[in-house]
Amino acid sequence: MVGMSGAYGGHSNGGESRAPKEAVVVRAPKEAVVVGAPPPGPPEMEMAGAVHKVAAQPAQSTASKMKGKVKETFFPDDPFRSFKGQPLRAQWVMAARYLFPVLEWLPGYSLSLFKSDLVAGLTIASLAIPQGISYAKLANLPPIIGLYSSFVPPLVYAVLGSSRDLAVGPVSIASLIMGSMLRQAVSPSAEPMLFLQLAFTSTFFAGLVQASLGILRLGFIIDFLSKATLVGFMAGAAIIVSLQQLKALLGIVHFTTQMGIVPVMASVFQHTNEWSWQTILMGACFLALLLAARHVSIRWPRFFWISACAPLASVIVSTLLVFLFKAQNHGISIIGSLKCGLNRPSWDKLLFDPTYLGLTMKTGLVTGIISLTEGVAVGRTFASLKDYQVDGNKEMMAIGLMNIVGSCTSCYVTTGAFSRSAVNHNAGCKTAMSNVVMALTVMVTLLFLMPLFVYTPNVVLGAIIIAAVIGLIDLPAAYNIWKMDKMDFLVCLCAFAGVIFISVQEGLAIVGISIFRVLMQITRPRMMIQGNIKGTDIYRNLHQYKEAQRVPGFLILTVEAPINFANTNYLNERTKRWIEDESSSGNKQNELRVVILDLSAVPTIDTSGIAFLIDLKKSTEKHGLELVLVNPTGEVMEKIQRANDAHNHFRPDSLYLTTGEAIASLSGFAKMATP
Repeated sequence: MVGMSGAYGGHSNGGESRAPKEAVVVRAPKEAVVVGAPPPGPPEMEMAGAVHKVAAQPAQSTASKMKGKVKETFFPDDPFRSFKGQPLRAQWVMAARYLFPVLEWLPGYSLSLFKSDLVAGLTIASLAIPQGISYAKLANLPPIIGLYSSFVPPLVYAVLGSSRDLAVGPVSIASLIMGSMLRQAVSPSAEPMLFLQLAFTSTFFAGLVQASLGILRLGFIIDFLSKATLVGFMAGAAIIVSLQQLKALLGIVHFTTQMGIVPVMASVFQHTNEWSWQTILMGACFLALLLAARHVSIRWPRFFWISACAPLASVIVSTLLVFLFKAQNHGISIIGSLKCGLNRPSWDKLLFDPTYLGLTMKTGLVTGIISLTEGVAVGRTFASLKDYQVDGNKEMMAIGLMNIVGSCTSCYVTTGAFSRSAVNHNAGCKTAMSNVVMALTVMVTLLFLMPLFVYTPNVVLGAIIIAAVIGLIDLPAAYNIWKMDKMDFLVCLCAFAGVIFISVQEGLAIVGISIFRVLMQITRPRMMIQGNIKGTDIYRNLHQYKEAQRVPGFLILTVEAPINFANTNYLNERTKRWIEDESSSGNKQNELRVVILDLSAVPTIDTSGIAFLIDLKKSTEKHGLELVLVNPTGEVMEKIQRANDAHNHFRPDSLYLTTGEAIASLSGFAKMATP
């Protein structure tokens, strides 16, 4: 039954493919005879012992192969497939729509869509205004810069972005990173203008990095930030951001510039004489209000507008309280005067001085990657909820160009924020027009309403930041990672600890652990012994399937990874160790005679891999064993045929389509070889 089922490509190997019916080879032990196509009829009536020939993939030129690999690497989504067969004019129109997604939805825009976008835009504006002011202070920038950054970038994104739900503006993590990295070289209080110039220049480099990744189709680089790394990093950064707000919540004047949890807490308790009970009382009340509003919106999603409007309501109420009771005279610090007016051009403030060039490039790279990862992830999350596609590379170009333009118009780094995008989504936005509505609302604020923020207390801005970033601590995700993969959880824990105990940017460097793990998986691939599941022609991992049994005289091995220079030594040592263990078992009845290497899960192989197969073949022959290969994939088969030495060692009688066929054909050889 083993030979019958295996001969007709049953289910012996998960990744095996059927050979063409017209090519059937029947092998007696150690010889092959070609037979014509089998007569029509059910497979079970075909002759026992029939073995399907292993076919090589169709020949391709080197140029054709390179073209295919480049296409799969840089254009896996094949963005231009719809251009084929279209007239030239239609192709130009499609190209314009590809570059400017606004042209896809604007021609068919209607009043009903605008009503939905108007409500969503006004709702997110109520959140963007207080958050913009708060995040600018987190980045050690003037509060007005946060509002500037909520005006120009959303307009650029509305033209270039492909997400309907993404709400653009400053975000907490990028603000914290930029502020902390630049502050290492320049004091924002001693040299505010220089600090501002460095912030704009860093934003320019962040946009340049982001746009370049999109234009060059290198978006896969951000995939190195694994889910585990991001969960740990975001949680750690959220805690650091929250701890930084203790300065505002406690009314401390002299506060550490370091970011680690130890120096921050030390600074808090070293300056207990500066604590202000009025500030603490106001901060505790408004923080409780904001957290309660957040809880209500999470518990009852239809009340999303409560958490969206709570920050602006807190700003208005607290500003009125300070104004009416002259609280600024009782230890509560306020923002102070803010000038009315729109963004001023800042291209003349971009500073490319060699003294600070390395700092701004490094800051731009780190903030650019972090904000890009967040923006693309948020866009894809909400796109999946509405069942539409977001082009990752177009998003990178849009976010990058948005930051380049922003750096020239008094803005600092921006991206799609999760909190604002969630509000935008829940408010019923239909298109990116909601970003335009938000930007216009911010514009009105910049032109006419800035004097109203003079008495806004800093403690409320700190409470707004804490309420916003607390959602970045995703305990269910961390617990899920712990349950699924302890190594991934270790990566998550290292990223978290690196952020809170060292610094935010060093914590991000923990991504190296994820990369090291990937390298370990490459250099130590999965290799398993397979056995036969009784009564079937299925061969599976002996450790995974307890009902699987060893086949006497055969050692069936499978490799589940590409074979290349990085892992050939390991595979060679592991294989020889198994062969030695099997050979030294002392059981003459089941003495090892044949080694089967299943290559079904080996997609690629390099010259070192071919050399490994040849060496293994020679080694087994020296010990009187037969080595055969099962189901080599197209690329593996092609390279075996092209390599002269390999082709001589792996003749057709050493290549089988399925494990069942190999065992059926070689059982006679195994029996004959037994003394």
